[in-house]
Amino acid sequence: MIVRFIAFFFVLSRRNKKPMSSKPLISEPLKALVSKSEQTRSLILAAAARLFRDQGYTASTLRKIAAAAGIEAGSIYYHFNSKDEILDEVLDLGLRQVFEAVKETRAACEAQGEGFREIFAAMVHTHLTYLLQASDFTSSNIRNFSMLPTAMRERHRPLRRAYADEWDDALGKALAAGSIRSDIKIVPLRQFVIGALNWTVEWFDANRYSIEIFSNKATELILDGMLTEPGKPVVEKIFPEGDQVNLLMPEGSKAVQTRSHILSSAAKVMRNRGFKASTVRHIADAAGMEAGGIYYHFSSKSEILDEVLDRGLRDLFEGVAKVLADETHFPDHRGRIAAAIRTHMMFLFARSEFSSANLRIYGHLPEKIRARHRPIRHDYSRVWDKSLNMAREAGKIRPDIEIVPLRQVMLGALNWTVEWFDPAEGERAGFYTLQKMIVMLQTLLLDGIVRHDADRGSGG
Repeated sequence: MIVRFIAFFFVLSRRNKKPMSSKPLISEPLKALVSKSEQTRSLILAAAARLFRDQGYTASTLRKIAAAAGIEAGSIYYHFNSKDEILDEVLDLGLRQVFEAVKETRAACEAQGEGFREIFAAMVHTHLTYLLQASDFTSSNIRNFSMLPTAMRERHRPLRRAYADEWDDALGKALAAGSIRSDIKIVPLRQFVIGALNWTVEWFDANRYSIEIFSNKATELILDGMLTEPGKPVVEKIFPEGDQVNLLMPEGSKAVQTRSHILSSAAKVMRNRGFKASTVRHIADAAGMEAGGIYYHFSSKSEILDEVLDRGLRDLFEGVAKVLADETHFPDHRGRIAAAIRTHMMFLFARSEFSSANLRIYGHLPEKIRARHRPIRHDYSRVWDKSLNMAREAGKIRPDIEIVPLRQVMLGALNWTVEWFDPAEGERAGFYTLQKMIVMLQTLLLDGIVRHDADRGSGG
């Protein structure tokens, strides 16, 4: 389909330019090959991809897309029947581009006889390049897919499955060759890797890091872990004994419980629909009450959002900070970091509606709303950075690792579990319980995915 070729050309033409740039340009030779209609269609797709990435699908209206493409709103209907049709093309292009590029990269490496470390590094670099620099389509896909209606997601699952299979095959061959550890199942391992990479779309700043340098550091971290010496993960405790934190609905008066029920319902609605598309009526329906009843407890939808966002991070911050400061129960750095990883995961899944709502919608919120909640996010980052820096100063974290990217990749791998991990499936063959998932994450983040009895410097 020629329009896909044009959009793909747009992407390639931006590879060595600053990401998140203005409209992509069509070269004069390319213009001669395509009609004006095809050029306009491609401009609409490029504009939609940027808007879907930055504002989310629901908030990106046809009028906004038309304005970003530099055309009249009504003109869109000469090229697309609906916003859903535009989204389908954006999603397909976004994943097809990175899938084909990673597949070609891997094939080229294998043809040259390169080992697993080189192949893995090249696949990571290609994935990150499309996600962070080359393609608004890829980042749009990653940021919107989980919030779309089931029917829309199902149309794109075969391609997502094919991309997952490409990674599974590469990791499976590495496992058979003895290049990676054998105590981790391939599917969760792939989800861990892709999750750590995909989360970068929420924070990566190309003005601060180059794609190439960052991809190299991320590859080393995923392969070899953060610690200088391997060991056993610490999984026994969430919090110090006798100081348990209540992760469930708080006790109190009926009004307090109703308020909490409304917040929980709102978090689920906003997580699935986005903030702008979530009305007070939607929240009331989810809570099983009349819309007017909401206003006995909250003055506006914005007040509800503020509490949802705050709960999504504040409890997590306080719980993890308590563990990272507890040198009595966790005297060594390895044990303290492992326990904090466990705490993060327990909060994530004990209050998953608040955490996942925060994670999914924060990047699409207006700047003035994000600004109100940025201090607590910075506080959470700082408490991790302090502990990780202390561990590095003690010689426990590899000296070549930069702490900020380490923390971002680590939290990205943990946070992305909300998108794919279901503890209820833990007893099925091939799946993990929450306890086993935590052990896997501790093991991979601390010690890496390669075999520790193998030569880390070899190509195999």
